[in-house]
Amino acid sequence: MILFRAMRTYELVLILKNSLSEEKRKKLLESLKKTLGSLKVAKEEILGEKALAYPIKKEKSGYYYILSLEGETISLDFEKKLTVQEDILRHLVVRKK
Repeated sequence: MILFRAMRTYELVLILKNSLSEEKRKKLLESLKKTLGSLKVAKEEILGEKALAYPIKKEKSGYYYILSLEGETISLDFEKKLTVQEDILRHLVVRKK
């Protein structure tokens, strides 16, 4: 019997605090990439600083990243780290078809 595990594609959108230095942003992204588990980063897009529609955690602008991820599934540890991290204003994970 051959088992086939489907490779899924996910898109992760991150809005980081604009007050973070470039070095801290890079460290944060590297630490997130380490907790991805079996997922691989297929594409990384930096949209840069953009104004927010409304203030989030007293921030009026944020630094946007879009990561395309490939793998089997997103671990709960990764989801928890996104939620708990104070420097991440918002995140969104979407499974693409």
